[in-house]
Amino acid sequence: MKYSRYNYSTEKESTIFEFTSIGNKGHVKKLVQYTEMNIEQYYNLGFGDYNEESGEIDDEIITNNGDSLKILATVVSTIYAFTAKYPKAYVYATGSNDVRTRLYRMGITINLEELKDDFYVYGLKINNSFEAFIPGEDYLGFLVKRKNEKIEI
Repeated sequence: MKYSRYNYSTEKESTIFEFTSIGNKGHVKKLVQYTEMNIEQYYNLGFGDYNEESGEIDDEIITNNGDSLKILATVVSTIYAFTAKYPKAYVYATGSNDVRTRLYRMGITINLEELKDDFYVYGLKINNSFEAFIPGEDYLGFLVKRKNEKIEI
């Protein structure tokens, strides 16, 4: 993506990525986690603030740190890193609520042409079928697959 991003750290498996958002609310620790779903090679992308008490991702908190584009670019950069290590992976993401899902859709729409250079991009329709992502369509979630082999969904 053409936006600046935060540097992140990850562990050996490259399934958990950590970075710090820096903005008008201060320094906020963020996590991106890829968790294999019940279908082999399908991974859920979890993202949110790091909850110090639980040690887990809080994907419902609204930080409003004034750096949403930089955060989005950082999350997307982790998809590149994750799919470089796991080239057969399908990555699924959805927002924790309708507003966040809409924000993700807007982010994909704005960057779709660039994303399509490296990924197949799909949207999940209400009838639980995937279609090639169409700007302006409503989706329940999003699926990406690195363009390194022919796929069928």
